[in-house]
Amino acid sequence: MSDTLEHDLDQGWNRLLEILRELGSVVVGFSAGVDSTFLLYAAIQALGCDKVLAATARSATYPERQFNEAVEYAASLGARHLAFDSEELDIPGFRENPTDRCFICKTELFGRLRKIAGQEGFEAVVDGSNVDDLKDYRPGMQALKKLGIRSPLMEAGLGKQDIRLLSKRAGLPTWDKPAFACLSSRFPYGVEISEDDLARVDAGERFLEELGVKGSIRVRHHKTVVRLELDPRNFRMIVDPEVYPRIVEKFKGLGYEYVTLDLQGYRTGSMNEVLFNKESAGLK
Repeated sequence: MSDTLEHDLDQGWNRLLEILRELGSVVVGFSAGVDSTFLLYAAIQALGCDKVLAATARSATYPERQFNEAVEYAASLGARHLAFDSEELDIPGFRENPTDRCFICKTELFGRLRKIAGQEGFEAVVDGSNVDDLKDYRPGMQALKKLGIRSPLMEAGLGKQDIRLLSKRAGLPTWDKPAFACLSSRFPYGVEISEDDLARVDAGERFLEELGVKGSIRVRHHKTVVRLELDPRNFRMIVDPEVYPRIVEKFKGLGYEYVTLDLQGYRTGSMNEVLFNKESAGLK
């Protein structure tokens, strides 16, 4: 690592600690992902365990294995951890999966976290958004702004790569963890989200993990068609004559009629591409 990069990381880390200390005490919206785990670690370093609460929602839109990792990571950091139920599917309008689905979800979720902060005597609620999130369509960020939620990683000027490098330096197990987003992000806008289809998506992604697929995995649900978004380094394995029939059999067993591999590979926010394409074409 170059001296310049080390210096920039040190500056970002120090800015982050200053921001967190100014907040006094925080509830961290904790998903066990790369960003929120690093934020939880930083909050404890800045404020101490007594002034930090990690809060994780249990929901059909998040796999149980993610929740279990949240419990494990919080315990390893010495953080107090609070779990609560948050059923997004019960929120009016969420199941219909509109383009502002994330706004609906974040308003509910972080509204709950604000109430928890008030009840538990914490001064602020923080989330793991970083500067790279500004590059994509993120309606949920409007909900955070509306509710007065702080994003210390973003305020400190830290991006995803910075967070991974700082996490590695801190010895966090998430430093090279694949990116993850809630299972609702696997559905094209306008395609209804149901408990059964969320379970199908989750089962498909677990199968691919167990098969040995590396990196981020996205099972994109297009009703009767499943579109697999994977790191292209997995393509050779996926099309192996000994492997792909097992994949087809699994996904047909989950109820899909057609099983496809996206040759563009995994990329964050691919479901938003249709929005940008329509905008560039002057469509609504």
